[in-house]
Amino acid sequence: MSVRTTYQITGMTCGHCVNAVTAELTALPGVHEVEVDLAAGRAVVTSDAVLPIDEVRNAVDEAGYELAGVDA
Repeated sequence: MSVRTTYQITGMTCGHCVNAVTAELTALPGVHEVEVDLAAGRAVVTSDAVLPIDEVRNAVDEAGYELAGVDA
């Protein structure tokens, strides 16, 4: 069973931002798909299970942006 979680991300302004966030989130264990909506400032992640929030926050930080919230 897959889990879809929406994460609010601040600081993204362009296609490079989308690519950076997508790459970092896709690299997390168990992630199957990442859909980043630049205009809405969010990423929808499909994974095997709920991801530890610290891992998601670290991935977003590594990409150079800030995790602002989570919508289950």
